Amino acid sequence: MTFLVTEYGKPFSDKGLGNKIRQWCDEAGLFHCSAHGLRKAGASIAAENGATSDQLKAIFGWTTSQQADLYTRAARRKKLAGASAKLLLPDRNENKSVPLGGSHSKEWDLETKDGQEKQVLAVNSGGPGGTRTPNQAVMSRRL
Repeated sequence: MTFLVTEYGKPFSDKGLGNKIRQWCDEAGLFHCSAHGLRKAGASIAAENGATSDQLKAIFGWTTSQQADLYTRAARRKKLAGASAKLLLPDRNENKSVPLGGSHSKEWDLETKDGQEKQVLAVNSGGPGGTRTPNQAVMSRRL
């Protein structure tokens, strides 16, 4: 079955089709494209869209999996790299225990006030156990 034919109605040869694609690319202003490049881009796009090795073999006429596996491995590697790139960034939730506002901010303020009151009590009463020596009581009144 032939889909592309020359202007004479005959099937293209391998080199003839490559030359014709080069001409079409040039006419379209795509000077950087070639038959091989377009075929490679098609295989890459198909693999990145989830095509299996067997599907690539069918699409591109490959008889072994060697070439198809090359494209599917590259597509998997690209997908893994994209999903893993975030691991290079610092954890943006490292300060998540400090509330920045909202409904929890009042609770945090109360906790802070309680904590400050505890510190004041500890200083005035001689420490966490509440024991003061006579010297501490005298010295604190002088300050």
